[in-house]
Order: sequence, then structure tokens, then C-alpha cells
Amino acid sequence: MKKLLISLALAPWLLAGALAHAQAHNDKDTKEDVARHRAMAVAHEAAAKCLEAGKGHDQCQKDLQTACKNLAIGKYCGMKHAH
Repeated sequence: MKKLLISLALAPWLLAGALAHAQAHNDKDTKEDVARHRAMAVAHEAAAKCLEAGKGHDQCQKDLQTACKNLAIGKYCGMKHAH
């Protein structure tokens, strides 16, 4: 019962935080997100062309990581797939 009361007491705070986060994305933030996604797409297209040219997975992966530095989270430019 005590846990239920604590949960009910915290619910409005969690909801307020979620609403504040949802409202934090304005037009400028959306435009920046679009630009980042387009830049990631360009980097991934370059990686595909690198592989097609026969340069090797390691070199193409290194080039992709360089192109995506400070652009996406992680070392796979926002995308990781199985090999």
C-alpha cells in the first residue's frame, strides 16, 4: 500500500517532466534533427560506395566513423547491423 501511495504521489511529477520534454522540441530543434539525419544518410551512402569500390570493410568503417564524429551517438553513426 505504501508503494502505491508513493507511486501515485510521484505520477504528476513524472507526467509534468514528460510534457516538458515533449514541448522542448521546437521548430529549430526539428530542423537540426532533419539536418543531422541527412548528414548521417550522406555518410552511410559514402560507406556503401566505399564498400562497392572494394576498399574493404575496415577502411570503410573507419571513414564512416570519421564522417559521423560528433554527429551521431556511438561509433556506428546511429546504425549497427549484423555481419
